[in-house]
Amino acid sequence: MTGLPTDRDSFGSKFGVIAATAGSAVGLGNIWRFPLVTTQNGGGAFLLLYIGFVLIIGIPVMLSEFSIGRRAQQNAFGSFKKLAPKTPWFMVGFLGILTAFAILAFYSTVAGWTFEYLFQSISGKLLTVDNMEENFSDFSTGTVRPLFWQLLVMLITGVVVYAGIKKGIEKFTKILMPVLVLLILFVAVRSVTLEGAMEGVRYLFLPDWSVVNFKTVLMALGQAAFSLSIGMGTLITYGSYIQKDNHLLSTSTQVALTDTFVAILSSLMVIPAIFAFSDVVVSDLSPGPGLVFEVLPNVFNAMPGGVIFSAIFFGLLSLAALTSTISVLEVVVAWLKEELRLTRKAATIIASISITLLGILATLSFGELREFTIFGKTIFGLLDYASANIMLTFGALLIVIFVGWKMGESDFLEEISNRGTIQSVFFKIIFYIIRYIAPVAIGIITIANFFISGIV
Repeated sequence: MTGLPTDRDSFGSKFGVIAATAGSAVGLGNIWRFPLVTTQNGGGAFLLLYIGFVLIIGIPVMLSEFSIGRRAQQNAFGSFKKLAPKTPWFMVGFLGILTAFAILAFYSTVAGWTFEYLFQSISGKLLTVDNMEENFSDFSTGTVRPLFWQLLVMLITGVVVYAGIKKGIEKFTKILMPVLVLLILFVAVRSVTLEGAMEGVRYLFLPDWSVVNFKTVLMALGQAAFSLSIGMGTLITYGSYIQKDNHLLSTSTQVALTDTFVAILSSLMVIPAIFAFSDVVVSDLSPGPGLVFEVLPNVFNAMPGGVIFSAIFFGLLSLAALTSTISVLEVVVAWLKEELRLTRKAATIIASISITLLGILATLSFGELREFTIFGKTIFGLLDYASANIMLTFGALLIVIFVGWKMGESDFLEEISNRGTIQSVFFKIIFYIIRYIAPVAIGIITIANFFISGIV
């Protein structure tokens, strides 16, 4: 296990690694899911549980994926094939690639929505809309506009990935991530200084342990486990581009803290503003598109200077979406490039076009294909459900089992200690978590998902 192969690109700096990986973790879920899930499940109580699970489960599982990728210096599929030759473990890597493919197909649809609303904000159209619910329905069930924005998202994503790791992904995310954090911080400061906003801040942060139950704990665990891009091959792929002198535990911790910081800032951006300029009861809202495309535009319209803050908000939403789409596409591109011996250009074009074709069907699931269902779900709904509730959870479960029981303690500790050059009392504790605790925790999430969804 020497340095990176000479013909293989890599991240050029530690900040580049953190920016790219944090960009993958920070996505639309931080902005339209985390704030409501937190406030509806005990506020500060849920937040404390979430942070605890990030530290205890999230970081060790992230380290598992990083260690696999950097040790093998291969794509997600090739990493398992190299570390466990002549065994079926390569199927775990293939599952990660399929998961990335499915996620990007429907996520590019949603990312396109953010671009549409950025355009509506800049053009001033949102100021003239009387019924935001009808406005979103008219747009999302259409054909030309949703497809145009989805194709634009895939084009931008493909261009960045085509440029490579250093010149594309790293360069792009090193600019985008600081801009994204600054924009969220700017809007959050404005939100908490609105008249009546402090009630929302208290509602967000004051712990309410009376509503905490097993389901709440399960939601906090699930949010922590899968808010860090775990289980889709991204961290294995990015791990393979990390230089051997990088301190993986330090990097994983910084990425996890960045993701958590953005999630909390997003909550401060959303919840106080709703309290200040909306008659909507927060507990009645559902996480997802309804919040950002129907409720928040009304909030911005009622806010002094709302057109500016609306444009900034949807701008940062678009940036958050792009930092995620880029990382997911790279999973598929790396596999095509290394396993089929394609050039990066060919791999990027093939991956982008094939994902876009499936994405078109997902986009049309809200309009012309809304009556077409598989297992009672639209194409968009099936891709969303299968990836989030089945593929990600099984992928993460198999990854920690692989590291804990197949890769083994000596290889794992050698990788995260940089061949013994870094000493930490946490290394053995982390491996213990990966081997014994993480599989149980992720297994509980997996089983619970089946019960909650009604499959069992």
